[in-house]
Amino acid sequence: MSEKAEVLLEYPEDHIAVVRLNRPKAYNALNLNSRTLIAEKFNELKMREDIRAVIITGSEKAFAAGADLKEMSVLSAVDYYKTHVELLYNAFADYPRPVIAAVNGFALGGGMELAMISDIILAGKGAKFGQPEVKVGVMPGAGGSQRLVRAVGKYNAMRLCLTGMMIGAEEAKDMGLVCEVLDDDKVMDRAMEMARELAALPPLGLEHIKYAILHGPDMSLESALGLERKSMQVLLSSKDRAEATAAFIEKRSGTYKGE
Repeated sequence: MSEKAEVLLEYPEDHIAVVRLNRPKAYNALNLNSRTLIAEKFNELKMREDIRAVIITGSEKAFAAGADLKEMSVLSAVDYYKTHVELLYNAFADYPRPVIAAVNGFALGGGMELAMISDIILAGKGAKFGQPEVKVGVMPGAGGSQRLVRAVGKYNAMRLCLTGMMIGAEEAKDMGLVCEVLDDDKVMDRAMEMARELAALPPLGLEHIKYAILHGPDMSLESALGLERKSMQVLLSSKDRAEATAAFIEKRSGTYKGE
């Protein structure tokens, strides 16, 4: 793959993939091409049952510094509508296996929205998060006003979106947005460590857990508990469950096939 590609797909180890934003001169600002490539990479990964954990990351200076304002400034409302950016984000949001966002530098606007689609956010101490769209006369348009309130509550979401302020990694962790804060040069190491841990677990279990956590909050409690029970019943009949139980009793590592 050409190093000029704006999004790279890497396979550093068995069962692990890395989706890497690669527009360093633009601080990985998200233009239509890079969003399209992210969608293509996740659609490709959906077909790879051997991939059990994905890391999405950027560079040392920026995870993604927001939308590409130069590109957006020449789009009419109809042009923007016709891009159907939501379909591109959905390709990532619908990915069934665990995704870790490894964030260094700026994760602003569309970049923060991209991180919030992931399942676990790891951040360097120097990372900066924010939804600054109001400062250019618009609003979060890729889930920022919706995923953020679900992650950090109404008042924190209001403060970030209405003021456009930036916050550091520690404050983001205190809000519940970031899972772990690490030294900047340790973020990818920790992401790989966690990806290995996830890849060693029964993949069907991971998929069902992810689905239940993502979809349950939009249901009534009774319906969500029903979803949980049905998922549990499916997993009880899986070969991986039998292997996991045997491995536990025999005090050995399990070998899982997603069956």
